[in-house]
Amino acid sequence: MSWDYLLTAFIVCVSPGIGVVYTLSMTLGGGMRAGFWAAIGCTIATIFHMIVAMAGLAAVLHTSAVLFQAVKLMGVAYLLWMAWAVLQDRGSMSVAPAEPAPLGRIVWRGVLLNILNPKLPLFFMAFLPQFMAAGSGLPLMAELGAVFSLVTFLTFLGYAALAASGRDALLGSARAMRWIRRAFAASFGALGLKLALARA
Repeated sequence: MSWDYLLTAFIVCVSPGIGVVYTLSMTLGGGMRAGFWAAIGCTIATIFHMIVAMAGLAAVLHTSAVLFQAVKLMGVAYLLWMAWAVLQDRGSMSVAPAEPAPLGRIVWRGVLLNILNPKLPLFFMAFLPQFMAAGSGLPLMAELGAVFSLVTFLTFLGYAALAASGRDALLGSARAMRWIRRAFAASFGALGLKLALARA
């Protein structure tokens, strides 16, 4: 496995996306513990998509326009619901300190948010072969997938630690919290729009 792969995987993971936004919002609302479990949920979804890609189901998703659209629309609806929930500052999607959400719910939402993005297995189908020599088989693909999942988890954990370190200062400012809610809601909404425009 090359350093090029590790660097590329890190750049992909550190780029703001659904998992990053969700991990940050959970950390601000529930602290480092919530951020940790949000990162776990997002990583589980990454592993799932990796398995889907390795099993060749991504090709089926790519050729079935109906299936692709169905998964995509569910993902768009869920992201828009997340945007509304953050903007309303209610329940476990609140970025203000409150009773911590059940860990299972935090993990499940992280899984669901990322599983409902049909572009991820297609991304892996295009991404992994670039780092595989001709004739290499499933073991190397599994190794690359495991490393990518680990990089995903560590990167999201880094985002959570960053958010947790400035959490107290942010929570002390009503104005900052108001803008943070708007920023997270806008981010979820923008990600939903981006997914809505995605094509197989």
